[in-house]
Amino acid sequence: MFYPSCLALVLSLATAWTQQHSTADPQATTQTAIPDTAAGRTLKAWLTAFNSGDRAVMDAYYKKYDPSKSVDDEKRFRDMTGGFDLLKILKSEPLHVEFLVKEKRGDTQAIGKIDVKEGEPALVSDFGLRAIPPGTSASDLDFKIDAKTRASVIDGAIENLNAYYVSPDLAKKMEDAVRAHQKKGEYDAMNDGDAFAKKLTEDFREVSHDKHLGVDFSPAKIPERPAGPPNAEQIAEYRKQMEKMNCGFDKVEILAGNVGYVKFDMFADPDICGPTAVAAMNFLGNVDAIIFDLRENGGGDPKMVALISTYLFSTQTHLNDLWERKSDSTSQYWTLPYVPGKRLDGKPAYVLTSKQTFSGAEEFTYNLKNLGRATIIGETTGGGAHPVSGHRIDDHFMIGVPFAKAVNPISKTNWEGTGVEPDVKVPAADALATAEKLAAEKLGSK
Repeated sequence: MFYPSCLALVLSLATAWTQQHSTADPQATTQTAIPDTAAGRTLKAWLTAFNSGDRAVMDAYYKKYDPSKSVDDEKRFRDMTGGFDLLKILKSEPLHVEFLVKEKRGDTQAIGKIDVKEGEPALVSDFGLRAIPPGTSASDLDFKIDAKTRASVIDGAIENLNAYYVSPDLAKKMEDAVRAHQKKGEYDAMNDGDAFAKKLTEDFREVSHDKHLGVDFSPAKIPERPAGPPNAEQIAEYRKQMEKMNCGFDKVEILAGNVGYVKFDMFADPDICGPTAVAAMNFLGNVDAIIFDLRENGGGDPKMVALISTYLFSTQTHLNDLWERKSDSTSQYWTLPYVPGKRLDGKPAYVLTSKQTFSGAEEFTYNLKNLGRATIIGETTGGGAHPVSGHRIDDHFMIGVPFAKAVNPISKTNWEGTGVEPDVKVPAADALATAEKLAAEKLGSK
């Protein structure tokens, strides 16, 4: 499936491929003309804005053409890649264009596509970038699926859902629904893997409403991964990618009134990113209040949730449990007995949220809300409380299957499908100013 954001492209490089260099179309090294179509003009506007690196220019583009995107995410991705050189137009239609690009700061090439709606401006209805794996050419990625593949993918997806999905009853209902679509011939005309994966995802989610569940397609062969922990090469590549992304930490500063502010957009593996988190929290060790900005945080590792949470408590505190269906076992997550530096227990804490706050970021928010340890400010979060694991179906398809569920030790439930309701509801864009005001009032009353 084409990735919904540029950041997802980076993460896919960190987890799916352990080499950096691509051999895609080595002859395609010069700039190429962009077609004067609705899709082509939008592509040109995106390249101009993205390559500028100017936040105001990028913000203007996304507001005009693709308002669902986060300009902060795209700006961060642009700073990592240095922008893109357009190498070739692969396919052009009035409302659709496919293209080949190369990042300016490295050798990685990617295939992109833009679908737009009729109108002026031509708003983006679908945008995707896919990194080209090492040893693969762009022509190799023109992979079409047939009836046999569609049938085997449906069988494989259903088999994995029945074996691992957190709710066996919902797994059976999803199977029945997709079999009904299959029987009606609704998948028969599909030969595009991306479209097929997207349709299956939509049909499964129509029953489960589980935003963690998804079918993914890769026109290049998906490498087989042996069971067990990642090997040294994979760990080294993950570390390299996390270093490039500063482990998701975007900003740490002290605001007026000695209020600490930290913005991070993922809860990365603390085995790799623990020192970055500790450095951020130690920088804020002497503040009188702290604001955690999770408005663009899509989640991550519960162990990092526990690490950062520890700075807010003086004693070990039970944060969350995860119940796994397959083993019928529960794992508890507590704050740690020790973290380097000063703790901020007793200091007012605020968490900023948006509709994009998801998964592990929701756990952090939900934990602190139930413990009465933070004031939540912003929008209701995305509503994903089921950890997910990937299962390879065949050489080109995978399915992400939610296999467990969070169980809060206080509420005895979680935020799946509902999200976390803020204590103070304001538009996400106003959350920081609101938190600063509340912190000033709180500290001023002491």
